[in-house]
Amino acid sequence: MKSNVIRTRLWDVSFSISNYFLLSLITFACIYPFYYIFIYSLSDPIAAGGGLVFWPKGLNFDNYRRLLELPNISSSFVVSVLRTVIGTILTVFCCTLFAYIVTKRELPFRKFIYRFVVITLYLNAGLIPWYLTMKSLGLKNNFLLYVIPGAIVGFYVILIKTFIEQLPAALEESAMIDGAGYFTIFIKIIFFLSLPIIATIAVFAAVTQWNTWQDNFFLVSDPKLQTVQMVLYNYLNQVQSIANMTIQELNRGEAARQITPQAVRMTMTMIVTIPILFVYPFLQRYFVKGLMLGAVKG
Repeated sequence: MKSNVIRTRLWDVSFSISNYFLLSLITFACIYPFYYIFIYSLSDPIAAGGGLVFWPKGLNFDNYRRLLELPNISSSFVVSVLRTVIGTILTVFCCTLFAYIVTKRELPFRKFIYRFVVITLYLNAGLIPWYLTMKSLGLKNNFLLYVIPGAIVGFYVILIKTFIEQLPAALEESAMIDGAGYFTIFIKIIFFLSLPIIATIAVFAAVTQWNTWQDNFFLVSDPKLQTVQMVLYNYLNQVQSIANMTIQELNRGEAARQITPQAVRMTMTMIVTIPILFVYPFLQRYFVKGLMLGAVKG
């Protein structure tokens, strides 16, 4: 009997060690490529060409300084930040309000409207109709192109609607007894109780807004409205030219000639990735459940 217990414990310990080892390998495989790009971007381009493992070689920030001094980079960062902030706020508010309205049985053609939203997830008119529609709406070379088309997203609406339908009806009923209207209930009750799903949607929307460049590519030719993704995409296609820029163009002396195409690619990757990494920590605390505990008295 005692031997069986010992055997069982040995098996449990072996299984746990194997699990931790396997999960550690998977974690390392997921994190290391990004870490490699990071240390490469901080390394001396010539020294990094010989290979890196865990530490940067010739630690410096010259790669970032050179790229950030390229034309239109600063203004494109401002446009991208404004697009991300304004677009995310507009998407979250519009999708949440629309999802709340669709949950009301008093809404005429409620089922038809909701099913139409679902259909948009499966059907896409294509690039040419999209281009002609945006152009006819006057959104070509217009900042509103970045925020208006994404104000309502079917997938987000479905997620929020499902969450709102799980909230106790007694909350709305008690508010209506006190004389609150639908909009007041939405702003003061539903919106705040839906913060977990809203935070999730905000992360999705922010990442999408920051990474999207196709609308910029097809409909924006004004240099003042270029996003950082589009500007860096153009530079990425000219990576060899950037690496061969003269001392007059970069005004960085002899070191300016030492930047390599690979260093340019790595540094560009980090420039467009690092800002969005700061979004999640601010919203992480809302990714919890239990906001409804004690909201309805027994």
